[in-house]
Amino acid sequence: MRVGYLGPEGTFTEQAAQQVDGERVPYATVHDVVQAVDSGDVERGVVPIENSLEGAVNATLDALAVDFPGVTIVGESVLAVHQALIARAPLELGEITAVASHPQGLAQCARFLRDELPQARLVAATSTAEAVRSAVGSGDALAAIAPARAAELHGGLVLRERIEDDPENATRFVVLAPAGTAEAPGDGPFKTSVLFAGAGDDSPGWLVRCLSEFAFRGVNLTKIESRPRRRQLGHYLFLVDLEGAADGGPAAEAIEGLRKHCEEVRVLGTYEAAPDRPLD
Repeated sequence: MRVGYLGPEGTFTEQAAQQVDGERVPYATVHDVVQAVDSGDVERGVVPIENSLEGAVNATLDALAVDFPGVTIVGESVLAVHQALIARAPLELGEITAVASHPQGLAQCARFLRDELPQARLVAATSTAEAVRSAVGSGDALAAIAPARAAELHGGLVLRERIEDDPENATRFVVLAPAGTAEAPGDGPFKTSVLFAGAGDDSPGWLVRCLSEFAFRGVNLTKIESRPRRRQLGHYLFLVDLEGAADGGPAAEAIEGLRKHCEEVRVLGTYEAAPDRPLD
């Protein structure tokens, strides 16, 4: 089985992808990974979906909600995320003129960047490991924020370790597959991701009525996000994660109840919930 992930080697996503058996295949962007699953180029894909410091990874939400409705979530994992400052050679912090990383990496280290590198220009990269490759290949005083392992893989030097703003920093990753893929059910507990949207989303109480379908049945929501519907301002898609499986019980009843209020209700996947404690 081929498993696509946000590459190149050395990203946190590659670390998450190591939990899925198969040949790992790197892609340059989250969109590329989800597209590869949708087209059948890979049988599974692994992408980040949320971070404890920066919240949702919008590229993943938009790819699943809008661009590739034929892709489903079949698993998840949560990893502890420790960022390092990496360069091609020994540098004093005052010598560094720019710092590159994935936007999530830059945001997760915002306090360190403000306090220790106020002079440095921030450069967005497609991934943390790609930022390291840029820093190592650059003749300038460029540094990167990435996992320390990326320095080993790409010939960089770690200047500082654990520079993230919170030592409990963690990222949740999801495993993707083509819709209709049958996965082993596992032992549970289970989680379900659902998308819903409706023409009444700008009327008073509409969202409360939608969420009450879960509340009245005692179904716990573990996350709720909104994304623009890409039609006009003020209209949104809502994405929720809930405890339970979509194929029976109160969770299934709540999802069915949503259909009374919504134009679109789509189950993005039911899967075994990751342990509360992040993997190192």
